[in-house]
Amino acid sequence: MKIQRIVLLSIAPLLLVVGGCAEKEEGEKKASAEKMAPQVKASSATASRWYSDEQVARGGALFQQHCASCHKEDASGSPDWKKLNEEGKLPPPPLNGSAHTWHHPLPLLRQVVRNGGIPMGGSMPAFKDKLSRDEIDEILAWVQSHWSDKIYATWNQINQRATKGEG
Repeated sequence: MKIQRIVLLSIAPLLLVVGGCAEKEEGEKKASAEKMAPQVKASSATASRWYSDEQVARGGALFQQHCASCHKEDASGSPDWKKLNEEGKLPPPPLNGSAHTWHHPLPLLRQVVRNGGIPMGGSMPAFKDKLSRDEIDEILAWVQSHWSDKIYATWNQINQRATKGEG
């Protein structure tokens, strides 16, 4: 089981490059994350969040300092985040629950912040030499505080499946 998680976490970046986390059909407009969430069981829709208000507050300041210049102050990212830019890179996606960030478990989100998005076709720099693990978690807490309860509950199920047995 642990080997399956390791394999899943190691191929996830490749899947991001290949699929760009885009919807399967090109003709689809923005697929609403809210529409994808009804498969969530009612009991998980009230899942408590893993972070504290203090982490969110500290994370907001860190996000503004390190992330807002690309992902925008409100975490809305680039409107055409699924299309390659002039440099052939993926632009910064929204982190507010309207794009793909919520599809990924916490270990992968941490890995992307630590190691950057370049391995996945983006241009996000690595922050492993600028931010501590706690600071990365605080930024992720602030980001997730922008997600609706439905989106968070769906993410929580994804995260629990991916991290089952860890810790």
